[in-house]
Amino acid sequence: MGTPEFPNLGKHCNFAECKQIDFLPFTCDCCHQVFCLEHRSYNRHSCPKADRWDVTVVICPLCAKGVRLIPDQDPNITWEIHVNTECDPSNYDKVTKKKKCPVPGCRELLTFSNTIKCRDCSLDHCLKHRFGPDHKCPGPKKLEPTGFPFVGLLNRSRKEEKGPKKALSTTSSSKWTAFLNAASSVKASAEASMTKLSNEFSQTWISSGSSSNGGGGNGQIEQCPQCSAKFSSVSSLIDHVEKVHERGGNRTGPKKVVIDACPKCSRGFVDPVALVEHIERDHGGTSRA
Repeated sequence: MGTPEFPNLGKHCNFAECKQIDFLPFTCDCCHQVFCLEHRSYNRHSCPKADRWDVTVVICPLCAKGVRLIPDQDPNITWEIHVNTECDPSNYDKVTKKKKCPVPGCRELLTFSNTIKCRDCSLDHCLKHRFGPDHKCPGPKKLEPTGFPFVGLLNRSRKEEKGPKKALSTTSSSKWTAFLNAASSVKASAEASMTKLSNEFSQTWISSGSSSNGGGGNGQIEQCPQCSAKFSSVSSLIDHVEKVHERGGNRTGPKKVVIDACPKCSRGFVDPVALVEHIERDHGGTSRA
């Protein structure tokens, strides 16, 4: 067998009626014997283990589940193992009884390809009755708001008031008491938070006003609107106007000049409108002290 250069080249066919030497032999994956090109298939060499890769499934009449038969195992043993371990008779109705369309008079079986779930009633229907008017859809369910803990109790109390008058039972009185307690607690917390916020705001406003008034007007220079004289404070400017322009002989302006001082920074203004604009622009808010 083989050649002088390759003595191990080629093998004889194991088929009894062939025994031909083949330099490119084939090995059967079931019986693991060597065959030539002509007898390489299962049928040509009558392989005794040709059903090794076959898949045989038997449907169980009790649970309607498929049981695979093992080639190297007795089918009776495979059946006994299935019955004693995984057989469930309650699964028979789920497998055999197909779901039908719930529309009266429709006998269409619901399968994977012809089943559509309605968005409103969340029921499965066939393609023919997939729209709401076709299966008389009641529409989406109305959800009650549940944002606050006592909204449900309030709605129930309103419904009871609209209906006939009945004697209040112990359960209704307890619900009403719970509603009043919840409402009072919410109101108390809201009032406490508002009081705290107002206190903090007033403290901040007072501290900012005292800091602005403490530095002698923050070094600002006040100017007389009549003679353009400059003063370091509003009080000096007022004294100057009273002595010079109101009582003195040289009156270059009107008889009386009224100067309004800013309650925050003590800056003087002749025009009240300018004072209001100054407070809203520089002090950020109202003109109250």
